[in-house]
Amino acid sequence: MSETDAEELSKPGQFGRYYLQELIASGGMADIWLATNSKGEPFALRRLRDSSLFSFKSKKRFLRGCRILSEIHAHDYVIGYVEHGKIGKWLYLLMEYVEASNLKQLAARDDLVLRENIGNILIDMAIAVEHVHDSGYMHLDFKPENVLVTRNAGVRLVDFDLAQPRPEKPKKSSDNPGTPAYMAPEQLQRQPFDHRVDVFSFGVAAYELLTGRKPFIGDTPDEILRKQLDRSIDFVPPRELNADIPAALEKSVLRCLERDMDRRYPLISVLVHELQTALYV
Repeated sequence: MSETDAEELSKPGQFGRYYLQELIASGGMADIWLATNSKGEPFALRRLRDSSLFSFKSKKRFLRGCRILSEIHAHDYVIGYVEHGKIGKWLYLLMEYVEASNLKQLAARDDLVLRENIGNILIDMAIAVEHVHDSGYMHLDFKPENVLVTRNAGVRLVDFDLAQPRPEKPKKSSDNPGTPAYMAPEQLQRQPFDHRVDVFSFGVAAYELLTGRKPFIGDTPDEILRKQLDRSIDFVPPRELNADIPAALEKSVLRCLERDMDRRYPLISVLVHELQTALYV
């Protein structure tokens, strides 16, 4: 794609039945626009980038994410699905539009919404993952960037491109999807895994939101794995970094981060109950 084409694609304009008003986010393989229909109603339109059109893996993941979202979106804490399809040569996904920032952005600027609502946000995040699991899927890319939070602390889980059906027992994956900093040890070791990898990812995200740093810091997947397996290397319990964390909440986060999947929560619904008890919400 030429620089001229790229510049044109970043400009507002007509796109099928929709008008692209403003580019609001860009991810690894897609751009998200604020779009309106002929009635002026706002939507979030996610469009696969031209550079990804000939990547069969990217197209497959994009379409899988659209299909899964269409099945599970009817939930307060999951982004709403409207439609998906193809306009011209472009694959797109149309979703509800919410004025929100992702949790990574909120944490980076120490946003008051996050500081004042951290308990509710943690619980709602867990309930969102519970819904994904109850719907028969694993998210497999749970991280702060994929959790939107509105100004009134409403949570929306997004990005289901890497999601897979939840297996009856741990199963190996051929492409081993995820973001290394949030992946469980069994994934990094390319061992069989199940929905409990999302429990681990939740623990990493919760630790990060509560302390301002990740529990296992590394520049490579191997370095992250080494620190996951040997907790004597740099690991600090959350309350040593933030004394305001309730002891019961720290206990829940540490259970999520167990290196042995059998020592984690077997179901995230158990975690939801313990978070509600720990945070008195």
